[in-house]
Amino acid sequence: MSLLIKNATIVTADEIFIGDLLAVAGVIKEIGAGLSSPDAEVIDATGKYLFPGFIDPHVHIYLPFMGTVSKDDYASGSKAALMGGTTTLIEMCCPARNADPVEAIRLWKGNATGISSCDYTFHMGVTRFDETTAESLDAIVRDEGITSLKVFLAYKGALGIDDRELYETLSFAAERGLIVTAHCENAELVAEMQKKLVSEGKTGPEWHEPSRPVTVEAEGCHHLMTFAEMTGAEVYVVHTSCIPAVEAITAARARGVKAHIETVASYLTLDSSYAELPNFEGAKYVMSPPIRSKEHGDFLWEKLADGTIDTVGTDHAPFDFKTQKRMGHPENALDASMNATGKPGDFTLIPNGIPSVEERVKLLYTDGVCEGKIDLQTLVRTASTNPAKIFGLYPRKGALEVGSDADLVIWDPEFRGEISVTTHSMATDYSAFEGKAIKGRADFVTVRGQVLVRSGEWAGSGGEGEFLVRVP
Repeated sequence: MSLLIKNATIVTADEIFIGDLLAVAGVIKEIGAGLSSPDAEVIDATGKYLFPGFIDPHVHIYLPFMGTVSKDDYASGSKAALMGGTTTLIEMCCPARNADPVEAIRLWKGNATGISSCDYTFHMGVTRFDETTAESLDAIVRDEGITSLKVFLAYKGALGIDDRELYETLSFAAERGLIVTAHCENAELVAEMQKKLVSEGKTGPEWHEPSRPVTVEAEGCHHLMTFAEMTGAEVYVVHTSCIPAVEAITAARARGVKAHIETVASYLTLDSSYAELPNFEGAKYVMSPPIRSKEHGDFLWEKLADGTIDTVGTDHAPFDFKTQKRMGHPENALDASMNATGKPGDFTLIPNGIPSVEERVKLLYTDGVCEGKIDLQTLVRTASTNPAKIFGLYPRKGALEVGSDADLVIWDPEFRGEISVTTHSMATDYSAFEGKAIKGRADFVTVRGQVLVRSGEWAGSGGEGEFLVRVP
């Protein structure tokens, strides 16, 4: 099947121009003016933008975490992504410390195979490094097509690793040309701060941010940069939330450390007051690192615009409010047996994460482009092209070039609507952006030339997505 898009305002990371695009057999065949093809479906995109398919470099679809499991599966998660204009997902594979890494990546891949409508790949979580790990990771790179790892400098006793394991992981990656993504905090400081606050009776969701303040995140970033400098590893700091964290990374860049910075849509469009909402509503906004005060979000927009921040993801982690988030309810309104301790809840038991894979591009366009904080090329660069380049998918993905996959988003800038749980495709029982007015939407979305969103409505049948094999 061929697809001809006419009269679009074509937007790439570098330029904007009016033109046509012809896709044949799933790839872009021609870009120009006055194109024709007798056998192609023709879409008139006059007055609309044509973007390369967006790539979310940081999602959790299947996530066993904090005594529960995330609500989305690849049917709902990939549909939601596509409805928002995201055509490729990079999911974090997060095995438990005692799990076999090879079995884990096959489990995560199996959850997507034949179900996902997006194309997809994974970051392989390294939650321990012992005498068997190198052999397992080599097999995962060679046989499973994975070239990026993930480490946690947080979640002590669960997903977190110690300094020896960090050194071993970074050294392994540097020797093999892999990139290491990292959650940067200080696990010991977080654990001690949590213990102190709970002992003082400070148990509500509003105390989540004070338990993981900006200094703790900045220290984690500095810590990672030191190890990256010593090993020569290429690193990518996920969900960077605050001024001192960005400054710690940019200081390391100045010393020659190869480090990339990701922020997420929630940090750009929400602030810490949301976690302070009464009646436990703040639990909807508990994620780690936490959402910060407004000056940090303003700073992140500035650094997105000037190129300091490389990518915008979501850290999509979908947990229900009425059941899962309430595992940490301080009044223990639900049976205490719901949480792992069997004791009355506190903020440390609230599953971390915000469902947001569907909303990222809408938020960047509405609060960023329409408010003059970023331009259209920055939107494309940070939400599509840079993730593709950093994680070995470019120019197959993240580009509007002859030979690239025909992952296309026709964006209607005149659309007006609002975000709501009643209309989103994610499986959660709430939206963190409920009632927010949005400008623009993904009108048509294709994956390798297949139209999966048509006139803003779902047109897929499921299972159209493919696993993306990468090489170091």
